[in-house]
Amino acid sequence: MTDSATTTSPFFEVGARLGDRAGRTGTLTTAHGTIRTPAFVPVGTKATVKAVLPEAMAELGAQALLANAYHLYLQPGDDVVEEAGGLGRFMGWSGPTFTDSGGFQVMSLGAGFRKTLSMDSSSEAADVIATDKDRLAHVDDDGVTFRSHLDGSTHRFTPEVSMGIQHRLGADVIFAFDELTTLLDSRAYQEESLARTEAWAARCLAEHRRLGTERAGRPGTPALFGVVQGAQHEDLRRRAARHLADLEVDGARFDGFGIGGAIEKENLSTIVGWVTDELPDDKPRHLLGIGEPDDLFAAVEAGADTFDCVGPSRVARSSRVYTADGRENLLVARSRRRFEPIEDDCDCYTCAHYTRAYLHHLFKAKEYLAATLTTIHNERYVVRLVDRMRTAIEDGTFDELRAETMGRIGSSR
Repeated sequence: MTDSATTTSPFFEVGARLGDRAGRTGTLTTAHGTIRTPAFVPVGTKATVKAVLPEAMAELGAQALLANAYHLYLQPGDDVVEEAGGLGRFMGWSGPTFTDSGGFQVMSLGAGFRKTLSMDSSSEAADVIATDKDRLAHVDDDGVTFRSHLDGSTHRFTPEVSMGIQHRLGADVIFAFDELTTLLDSRAYQEESLARTEAWAARCLAEHRRLGTERAGRPGTPALFGVVQGAQHEDLRRRAARHLADLEVDGARFDGFGIGGAIEKENLSTIVGWVTDELPDDKPRHLLGIGEPDDLFAAVEAGADTFDCVGPSRVARSSRVYTADGRENLLVARSRRRFEPIEDDCDCYTCAHYTRAYLHHLFKAKEYLAATLTTIHNERYVVRLVDRMRTAIEDGTFDELRAETMGRIGSSR
C-alpha cells in the first residue's frame, strides 16, 4: 500500500537463539506491520493466493504475502498496480508484502521448467533443461530479453527495470535482480553467472537509491534484499554472501538478503549454513522457494528467517493435503465416506466446517470450492508449523518438535 504508514526502526531485531546454532527468532518491521520470525510467507504470484480471499489468509495466520514482479508487470501492469495504491491495496491485503525480482523467470523461461528450488544433480538434463523447447528468455551481461508467455511480445529486464517495477508495485520488501542457475550448469558457468549477479546487485543498489530519492514524497520506501547465488559450491556461496554483505553503493547497502538458486534437498541445511555464516547477524535472511516440513526445519536451524513457496497452494489444487502424518490425497476411494475433518486437531476454517467426504465429492465433481478449502488447510498447516518452530526456539523445545513432527511424517512414508 502507499498510505500514510511509515517504516519503524529497527528494521530487524533478533530475539531468542537456538542454543549455539544459527537459528533464531526475530521481528521484521515494515511499513504495514511487523513479521515475527521465523515466518512462512504464502505466495500470491499474480496478487492473489489462488482460490483464497485475502481475509482468509489473514484469518489463517499469514503475516505477509509475496507476489511476482514478472507476472504483475505483464498483467495488469505495474503502472496499474501503482495507480491502485500499491500491491497491498490493489489485492485487498493490509499486511506486509514482498515481491520477487523476476530472476526465477530468467531460469524457468530461459533454461528449465521446474517450479521448485530443490533439484537433484543426478537428474537427466531434460528434467531441468528442456533442450527441445523454444527458449523464451536470453541472458546477457546487461539483462534479459524475453518473450511473454501470454502473447509472445518481446520485453527487456535489466536491474534498473526490475527496481522500477518493484518500486511501482509498492511492496514492503523487494529483491535485487539476479540470475538463477541449475545444478546441471558447469562450474565455469556458475562462476560467470555469479559475477553477473554481483554486478547486477550493485546496479540494483544504485537504482534503488536513485528511486528512493526521486520518490521521496511517497511513504513506505521498500527494503531491498540482495540475493545470494552460487549453487552447491561452498566457495561461491560464501564469496557471494560476503560480497553482498560488504557491498555499498553511494551509501546504500542491502537491508536483508535472499538465499536463492538450485539447492539439492539433502544439502539444504549445509548450504544455508554456509551463507548465514557470512551474513551480518542483524539483518534478515529470506530463503526463496522452500515450503516442505523437513526443509523448513533444516533452514530454520541453519539461520533462515522467512520463507516463501507455492507448494502448499499448488498441491491443494490437485487434492493433496498436509497432515501430521504426511501428505494425503483426498481423491482416494476411502475418503468417500470419511465424515471427519482432514485433521481433528487442526484449527483451520476447513477442518472446523467440512469433512473429507465432502472435499472428496468437490474434487470428483470438479467444483472450484475444493481448491479454496484445501488451500486454506494447507496454508494454515505450513504457517502454523513455522509458528510452532518460533515458539519452540523461544522455549527450548525445537529439537523435540522436529523429532515429533518428522517422526510421524517419516513413519507414514
